[in-house]
Amino acid sequence: MQISAGRCPAECVWVVGRLAPQLAEALAGRGLKVEEIDRTSGSHVGDARSVLFRINGPEAPTQVADWLGTIQWIGTSPYRPRHKRKNWFVSVAVFAEPVADPWNERNLRIETLRASGPGGQHVNRSESAVCITHTPTGLTTLAQEERSQHLNRRLALARLASLLAARADDQAHAAEDERWRQHTQLERGNAVRVYRGADWRRER
Repeated sequence: MQISAGRCPAECVWVVGRLAPQLAEALAGRGLKVEEIDRTSGSHVGDARSVLFRINGPEAPTQVADWLGTIQWIGTSPYRPRHKRKNWFVSVAVFAEPVADPWNERNLRIETLRASGPGGQHVNRSESAVCITHTPTGLTTLAQEERSQHLNRRLALARLASLLAARADDQAHAAEDERWRQHTQLERGNAVRVYRGADWRRER
């Protein structure tokens, strides 16, 4: 779950910094485990451009639903007291966390087959090549360079580990891109929650 000020002014960054602990406390009070895993700080102490939480617990998607969307704080700017604007908006959104592919033998389908290519009679008669498929993802690797099936198995496993690492990296980058997109796009109005004043009195 991410709280973000988007590209809004310093006042919204101030709001994120004050809203984050309130959100964490509220969700913890609902029996959820809340862990802050990333924070982009603002220019002033306590401010934050964005805060990213990991949320776990029973029925978490339902438990956090009433926080999702635009949140409005109504009040005088803490940095520009004479500023006419009184309405400041931040956003709260959820993202699926990339899941690392578990390295478990039960998730692997290992096949042996005859190697192809140069190698003479040994290639034709021995099933030294090894093909490994990671069934949850469908990723497949083949190793047939070595004369030993054992060595080809190790080589195929190493290649599969590399593919899974690259896949996890791609997922992490995709999640980061989505968080950045959400960070830069903030819809004003239609707030799901409205707070007012220095005491953060909730009006909606």
